[in-house]
This record gives sequence, C-alpha cells and structure tokens, in this order.
Amino acid sequence: MCKAIAITMFNDASKIKLTPLSTQQRFTALQSGEIDVLTRNTTQTLTRDTTLGLMGVGVNFYDSQGIMVKKDLGVKSAKELNGATICVQPGTTTELNLTDWFRSNKLEFKPVVIDKFDEVIRTFASGRCDALTTDKSGLASVRTTMEKPDEYEILPENFSKEPLGPMVRQGDEQWFNVIRWTLNAMIEAEEYGITSKNVDEMTKSPNPNIQRILGTSPGMGKNLGVDEKWAYNIIKTVGNYGESFARNVGADSALKLERGLNNTWHNGGILYAMPVR
Repeated sequence: MCKAIAITMFNDASKIKLTPLSTQQRFTALQSGEIDVLTRNTTQTLTRDTTLGLMGVGVNFYDSQGIMVKKDLGVKSAKELNGATICVQPGTTTELNLTDWFRSNKLEFKPVVIDKFDEVIRTFASGRCDALTTDKSGLASVRTTMEKPDEYEILPENFSKEPLGPMVRQGDEQWFNVIRWTLNAMIEAEEYGITSKNVDEMTKSPNPNIQRILGTSPGMGKNLGVDEKWAYNIIKTVGNYGESFARNVGADSALKLERGLNNTWHNGGILYAMPVR
C-alpha cells in the first residue's frame, strides 16, 4: 500500500519512509505528523473516526478477531476457555472485543497485557498464556514463525468484524483522496482483469472504464492532482489488489491465506471498488 501511494504521488515506489509502530504509538504518530498515513492493520471504527482527529480511508483487508491455542491444550472452541490466561495487546479493539465476547458468553479469563507484539508472541510460546488473540490473519502469520507451527490451532469463533485499512489526519481532503483512490484503483483493476502482466495490452481496450483507469482517456489524474497515468503506474509496478494479496499474504506467500471476504464481489467476496470515473 505504501509503495502504491508513493507511485501515485511521485511515480516512484522507493519514495517512502517506513516507520514501524506499536499499537500504542500508531495514532499519536499520525496525529503529530511523524507519519502522513497509517497503513498498519488498523480497524476502522466510529470512535476512531470521531475522537482522534483521524479518519479511515477505506478497507483493504476484511478480517475477524480469533484466538489461537496449542493443540495439546485439548480445546476445540473458545467456549472451553473459561478461566484461561490470554495474551493480548493494549490499546486495541482486540482487547475490547475479547472482554465483550467473554462477558456475553458468561465466561471469565485472565488477560496478560503486553505492548510489543514480539514479546506477546514469546510469552505465548513460552506457555505463560493458554491462548493468544488478535486478528485471524495475524494469528496465521504468527503460526508460521513458531518453531513447530503444526502444534498450534486457530479456533473457529469470530469475535468481531475487523475492517482494516489506512488512516489519515482530518483536514486534508486532497491527501485523503490520494490514498482513497490509490486503494480503489487497485481493486477496480482486478475487477476489470487488469494485471501487471497485461496492463500494456489493456491500454488498447475500447472499454471506457478501463480507459479512465489507465489514463488513456484523460481527466482522472487531473481531478486527483496527479499524473494521468497514476493507476497504470501502480498496476505496472505493484499489480492490482489480487496480485498484491497473493504476493504478501495469499497463495504466493508464507501465510497462504484464502481470499475469502477479500475476494472481489463477483468472485464471492465483498470487495467492491468505487468507480474511477
């Protein structure tokens, strides 16, 4: 996502400064201007849009919160975890969702709250916690880093809806639009079958929608305040949404996550881009 934004702005994927941030640091860093866009896996919520001086730009990953345990714990459902010790990060919707879910199911748990995620993982792996909770994509990622991944199981329950996406500061609508339409262009490119491999051929398409996306029919770049070929440049360099998904978290990555909800709407998912027109 960061590379795609840099391409929209500068036609250069390398013109980015990446700043690693914890859950506790991320909003302050954006509010203070230390960073210009937060692309960390951040859940879009009403409270975050209305109390932090920030706003969500769109959803680039639909997730749900889950819980992972060691198989030798012998449980097949989170409802069997009454009284369990659970590792969780502070200042997250994860912590709030965990409390809500256990309370609504009349279960108790003991939280082990640790700020740095690497330390959370080490604490869980050491056996100090019975379970680890975060977004299911995060759990899948953590499992690949374990010494014996097959010894861990993600339980079936979904604790929440986790629409994840970029956030920016309020008050700069032009920057908001750059991020928003960078994301939409990647999704819409997949909807129309435009890929990094065929994008040059697609510039010859008679389809007016494809012409607008790729800048062969001018105007969209001007409206956004960037080069007319901005979306073409994104697709040529980093690919459409599906290519990015496959490379980073999907079939071509170590995580091997299924597309699921993150498939386009005409392929059984709920990704539905606003039109570049």
